[in-house]
Amino acid sequence: MSDDSTSIGAGSKNAWGILESEKGGAKNVQMKRNRKRRTLSTTKKKRKTQRNIRLGFLILGIVLVVMLIIKINNPGFFSNKYYEVDTKAVDASKPDIDVELLTPNPYSRSQEKTDKITGIVIHYTANPGATAIGNRNYFEGLKDSHETKASSNFVVGLNGEIVQCIPTWEVAYASNDRNYDTVSIECCHPDATGKFNDATYRSMVQLTAWLCLKFNLTEEDVIRHYDVTGKICPKYFVENEGAWDQFRKDVKSAMAMNKNPE
Repeated sequence: MSDDSTSIGAGSKNAWGILESEKGGAKNVQMKRNRKRRTLSTTKKKRKTQRNIRLGFLILGIVLVVMLIIKINNPGFFSNKYYEVDTKAVDASKPDIDVELLTPNPYSRSQEKTDKITGIVIHYTANPGATAIGNRNYFEGLKDSHETKASSNFVVGLNGEIVQCIPTWEVAYASNDRNYDTVSIECCHPDATGKFNDATYRSMVQLTAWLCLKFNLTEEDVIRHYDVTGKICPKYFVENEGAWDQFRKDVKSAMAMNKNPE
């Protein structure tokens, strides 16, 4: 019998002398291993995906809870609309205010609605010796004189009196491009230095602190007219940065006292 004849029983050999059956068995083993690896890989991916989904739901739940807490404690937080905080602390800290609203007119009280209040702007009258009611009456007279457009939500007088000219939910013509999201306070002063006397200063602090509580603001949200336009107003607080810093510190202290009365 020739050497090239077919072997009996065990199967044929290839050129390298490896039985075809052995080669096929090795292939099957490798395929099984590959399938197992793919199965394990797929299982791991599924588990990872499921973990990520669970983590995503957990994070979403936490975010929703935080948003709910914020909304309950500060309903105006997610809105750009006018909003006031209504608490006992706000009511208790409200200073005495003489409400003398201007007659609606295009020059000092247009009755346009404000947006959400995000700041308090401090001004000075630039008219030494002028009174709070005198400034209010000047704003009132603009409806007839048509001299300019000007007004303020509040005017603080030389004796500490506070006159309200415009509701806080209406625009006052005082702070230029910040008219729609701020409340303005015009302050009287006895002389050309622009320095406020003690009675005026105390009422300024009390009124500003109350407004900050009312609109959920901090002393950092209290600004000067100067900070809006660069105008030297209020003169004393622009020329004396230390006095301005102290004013905001006093507002902060007043807010803390009003929040936690003894």
